[in-house]
Amino acid sequence: MDVLSDVLAAMRTGRPRAARTVARAPWGLDFPAITGSAFHVVLQGTCWLLPEAPGEPLALGPGDIVLLRTGSAHALADAPATPLTPFAPSRSAPSSPIGRFRIDGPGARSVLLCGAYQLDRARPHPLLNALPEIVHLPARPGRHPELTGLVALLSAELDRERPGGDGIVPALIDGMLLYILRAWADEQAPAAGWARALADPAVGRALQCVHDEPDRPWTVEELAARGGLSRSVFAQRFTALVGEPPLTYLTRWRMTTAGRLLRETDDPIAVVARRVGYASEFAFAKAFKRAYGTPPGRYRRPAEAATAGR
Repeated sequence: MDVLSDVLAAMRTGRPRAARTVARAPWGLDFPAITGSAFHVVLQGTCWLLPEAPGEPLALGPGDIVLLRTGSAHALADAPATPLTPFAPSRSAPSSPIGRFRIDGPGARSVLLCGAYQLDRARPHPLLNALPEIVHLPARPGRHPELTGLVALLSAELDRERPGGDGIVPALIDGMLLYILRAWADEQAPAAGWARALADPAVGRALQCVHDEPDRPWTVEELAARGGLSRSVFAQRFTALVGEPPLTYLTRWRMTTAGRLLRETDDPIAVVARRVGYASEFAFAKAFKRAYGTPPGRYRRPAEAATAGR
C-alpha cells in the first residue's frame, strides 16, 4: 500500500457518514465538533462556510469541496447572518452511512453533500497535521479532473436511491478523501513539507520502506542507501521534509500500526509486538504506553466494548 493510502487506513476507525442536503433560502445549518474530519461538497447552488471565530466566512460555489481537518464546529448558510438550525439528517437505518436532510423555503436552491470521516485522533499523523484547518478546493475548469469526476458520480448516486448505494457511496467518499489530499499536495508543490516528502525520490522511498516493513530493524544508513544518498544528507533531508528524524518516524509508524492492529484484530499482544518490530512484549508495552498514555491491553478493551455494542 502506498504511504498516503496507508496513513488513512491506519487512522480510520469506521465508515464515513454523509447526508444529501437540499435547502432553499433562507437556511443555516449548525455542525458540532466531531472526532475526525468533516467535509462538504457543493453539488448545486451556493452557500457560505462559517468557521468558529476568529475564522472568516468563506463563499462556496458549485463543485467546491471543503475539508475541516480536525472536525471543528462550524456552520453552512445561504448568507452569513441567517439563523442556524442543528444539522440532524434522517437515515433509513441507524447503521446506514447515507442520510437525508431538507429545508424548505421560498428562495434559491442548494444541494450539498455533508459528512464526516471517522479518524483516530489519539495520535494524528503528521501528514494530516500538515494540512491547514480548512482545505478549500474551488471548482476550476481543467483542475483535478479525477476529483471533479468523482463528485459527479457521487451526485448521480445521491440523486436517486438505488440498490447498492450503501456500499457504493461510502467507497466513493473514501476515495474522495484521497483525491482531496492528492489535490492539496499537487497545489503545494514545490513547497517543503509532506507534499514534497511524498514526491521526493529518496525520502519517498524511505517512507515506503518503513510502511512496507515496520517490523524490520531499519537503520538510518540502510534507509539512506535505499534512496541513494549518504547518511548525513538523507537524515537532513528527511528531517526537513517530514518534520522529524527517520528513526523517530519509524517509531511513530510502528505505534500507529500497533494501535490499528489492537483495534482491528484479535492478535495476542506478543504477536502485535513482533509485527511492529519488538522482540520483547515488555519493551513493546513500554513504548506503546509512552506513545498512547495507556497500556496496549487497556487500549484494546474500549475498542472491544464499542464493537460489542454495535
